[in-house]
Amino acid sequence: MCETPLPIATAEAIRKRLESLAKPVGSLGRLERLAARLAETQATLTPVSRPRHMLLFAGDHGVVEAGVGIWPSEVTAAMIALIGSGRASSSALARASGTTLGLIDVGSRVQPAPEHAAEHIGQGTRNLAHEPAMTPAEFHAAWDIGAASARRAAVSGCRVLGLGEMGIGNTTSAACLTALVTGCSAEQATGPGAGATAATLDRKRRVVADAVARARALWPLDPVAALASVSGFEIAAMAGAIARARQLGLTVILDGYVTGAAALTAFVIDPYSMGTAIAAHRSAEPGHALALAHLGLEPYLEWDLRLGEGTGALLLMPLLDAAAALLTEVATLAEVTGQ
Repeated sequence: MCETPLPIATAEAIRKRLESLAKPVGSLGRLERLAARLAETQATLTPVSRPRHMLLFAGDHGVVEAGVGIWPSEVTAAMIALIGSGRASSSALARASGTTLGLIDVGSRVQPAPEHAAEHIGQGTRNLAHEPAMTPAEFHAAWDIGAASARRAAVSGCRVLGLGEMGIGNTTSAACLTALVTGCSAEQATGPGAGATAATLDRKRRVVADAVARARALWPLDPVAALASVSGFEIAAMAGAIARARQLGLTVILDGYVTGAAALTAFVIDPYSMGTAIAAHRSAEPGHALALAHLGLEPYLEWDLRLGEGTGALLLMPLLDAAAALLTEVATLAEVTGQ
């Protein structure tokens, strides 16, 4: 992080700066809105888009046993290995965008190396179709891992932190969390995720509806227990990273639906946590738009993405470069005209 404080910029000052540039007002459309949001997250008229880092959190989900999708849990382990080898979609997009990438396995069925054992809570969550996916203690442990990861990124000099995930079955948890927090129906929150047949999608919606009903019964007495009952290790970790990053002044770039569910989780626990968040895109999953609306975040890409792995956030990174350049490198009309 910068050693000297940056000048504080209000929304009005940011608007005036953009309107003063040597171009017709609003002529760069949504890029100007992205530039304004980037400046807001850093409280400065001279925002930066680098150094930047992408954190991917991985975890398995016991609900896969309920037949909510077409992919087995073993795919999580395969993708963890692929990301580690540098050959996954997220790996390629990270290199292309000049973003360093780190993977933290919070709770997959993969046996972690000894040096990473402290960040690995368990061999996947329980099956939320029949019992709480996580205990409150497990939720807090995952949250703390995410928060510590954000702090390490800040200490390393990171200014922009992207967040993404990997975990077969986690769109079921995302749908549960979205329905629980926003109050929408299971039908509205639930989509095909990484793929579904008509039968698996119908089953997934029933599982979500039942799990959310149980979680809502917990909510009045213990909101954290309610969230934990339908969450995932990687989702809770992302939520902790979002909240901690805001406290550290890091711009946070959110990926898709599962990351949006993590943002809803962070928002419940820390209402100020969206202060430095930017929604990279609106995914093809139907519940994502509801989550973003609840959070008051505008998505900047709408490319029908639904991969996860932080890929949508990584695609936004070059546009952050453009947004920062717009505010810091373009002359003002007064400079051009001498008035």
